[in-house]
Amino acid sequence: MTEPAPQARVPVHLGARCYDVQIGPGLLAGLGDRVRAATGAPAGARVMLACDRGLPGPTVAAAGASLRAAGFDAATHPLTAAETDKTLAQAGTLLAAMAARRHERGDPLVALGGGLVGDLAGFAAAVYRRGVPLIQCPTTLLAMVDASVGGKTAVNLPVGVDDLHKNALGAFHQPRAVLIDTDTLGSLPDRFFRAGLAECVKHGMISADWDDPGLLGWMAAHADAILTRDPAALTALIARNVRIKAAVVEQDEREEHDSGGRALLNLGHTFAHAIETLPGLSPDGNPAHAPLQHGEAVALGLVAATTTAEAAGLAARGLAPATSALLASLGLPTTVTGMPPDEALLERMAHDKKVRGGKLRLILPSGPGRAAVITDPPRPAVIAGLRAVGAPSR
Repeated sequence: MTEPAPQARVPVHLGARCYDVQIGPGLLAGLGDRVRAATGAPAGARVMLACDRGLPGPTVAAAGASLRAAGFDAATHPLTAAETDKTLAQAGTLLAAMAARRHERGDPLVALGGGLVGDLAGFAAAVYRRGVPLIQCPTTLLAMVDASVGGKTAVNLPVGVDDLHKNALGAFHQPRAVLIDTDTLGSLPDRFFRAGLAECVKHGMISADWDDPGLLGWMAAHADAILTRDPAALTALIARNVRIKAAVVEQDEREEHDSGGRALLNLGHTFAHAIETLPGLSPDGNPAHAPLQHGEAVALGLVAATTTAEAAGLAARGLAPATSALLASLGLPTTVTGMPPDEALLERMAHDKKVRGGKLRLILPSGPGRAAVITDPPRPAVIAGLRAVGAPSR
């Protein structure tokens, strides 16, 4: 007898804006029915399917077919999933396409792709006619465990040559539902799959305060099953991460708690955002593999953050090497070559959204499964973190 496919459901409790995250294989076939149930859109309503132009054709076709089978007037708009294209200009093409189809305020927008597509489509959904219903259908592990849940939308802001301010323009716009079809991970290249594991490690590093202190240990024990994409392991991994993300968002939906809450989800990200948009960096030193993926930059950021915490006396010695070892075991980079001097990186970090009054604010680990917001951390400690991942001295 064949065992039933593993599935999970995680509710996100936000009062009138509550929604469910459904996780499991084969769910994309029911997308149309899910959109109808989540939005109440009537038969014949327009739906725009914003998708990553790099997705396999059958995945996009299955999503479109499900929408049409549910009675929707569905159109597809491809998006380029690259940090340099995650801009107002590309969001504008989607908004123009929606306007050309006379997309109305109750007509849903469906995001099908990774975190870049989810952010772009989410931003468009937030600003078009002051908000239209959004359904997130993430197809990368990184988007499944992090970006698709919580309502953050954003585009990058190009400023000068080779200077991209990450997520400088954005809005909070919660989805009506999140549909995670784990079958879509089957076509995801190994490098992109491993990149998503960095966000899982990040969640594990704050998990003690969110009722799952054993997440990192579970990941280490099930690394082989995760890396071979065992269906049961994937569903469990994604569900545990989504529960942590949901619990954080429920407590601090709009990142208004200065001392914790949603800000803790940015562990390692201030370093990561300063690194990932640098041209020419790759996870293995091969220029052909540039640029860094977001998850690869997050892995480096976690190493930098743990090293900074140790150097500042906030965390016990040994946390940084243990974090590096876990990341390496999951196939993620822990150092990179070709970075600019530390002073240039510090300047890039000064543009981070968490800066207050000109003072840098970092999320740093404070112990196993715990982290804290640190304002104006010691400069030598931050430099130690940067050099740990490959920044040369001045």
